[in-house]
Amino acid sequence: MAERAHGAVETGIVTVTVRVSRFHPETDRSSGQQDYLVPAGPGMTVLDALVYIKEHLDGSLAYRSSCRMGICGSCGMFISGLPRLACQTQIRALGPVVTVEPLPNYPVVRDVVPDLEPMVTHHTAVRPFIVRGGEEQEYPTAEYLQTPVELDAYLQFAYCIKCGICLSACPTLATDPAFAGPQALAQVYRYSADSRDDGRRARLGAVDIAHGIWRCHLAGACTEACPKGVDPALAIQLLKRLIVADVLGIGRRRGPAPVAPPDMQAQRRPDIPAAPPATVPGGSGAQKNQP
Repeated sequence: MAERAHGAVETGIVTVTVRVSRFHPETDRSSGQQDYLVPAGPGMTVLDALVYIKEHLDGSLAYRSSCRMGICGSCGMFISGLPRLACQTQIRALGPVVTVEPLPNYPVVRDVVPDLEPMVTHHTAVRPFIVRGGEEQEYPTAEYLQTPVELDAYLQFAYCIKCGICLSACPTLATDPAFAGPQALAQVYRYSADSRDDGRRARLGAVDIAHGIWRCHLAGACTEACPKGVDPALAIQLLKRLIVADVLGIGRRRGPAPVAPPDMQAQRRPDIPAAPPATVPGGSGAQKNQP
């Protein structure tokens, strides 16, 4: 017994009880929580533990993941009482018993897999892309001019990975499922503050509604939970100011950023090969008139 304990110290392996919520849509009911004993070495994340469970203990366990690097946002879960990314959460830092549940404020697909369709619906409704008129948007010929100061105005809010964790932490959404939510509202500000965009008025009208921005009472839970430091609560307050200024007609806004003029002095270096031909016909300004 002493030898086994000594060996565990040498390898750095400790046994962690992972308590996972189980839900099977075929039976339309929850089967409660199920405990799994997982050997956790240094650096093991909660996602690593779920992979171990599925591969070695219970192949029926369902969870969602992709990049394992905190970039894709797929593995948002309610871990030991807080919404977190499973791939960024060290399991040994949470104690001998770790609970893993689906994100609150979402329907459950199965086990710890949330249905993110409500977030995606609100996100797409606010037109989360650069809006410009004319042919330049469809057939771009050059980049839009933007200064470093103009970039800083929205850059922090562009780091959203759409993991949905902010919505799971939002107390307003917990009582009002129709609320647009911090993710969509933060993206309204992100694109409305972008100097290249010309779609601000349509976006502001989409959230200046009964279940829109004014339902937020600045609990700040979304910002505390965000794994990327986006600070949705700040974006929402800035958006409120933007809407008020727009309604009162006191906001100053220049036209959208112009297209960069061609650099007549630029010459290709002889050691740099030419770009390959476009893979999609008509995908650039030079090809828009081709059949």
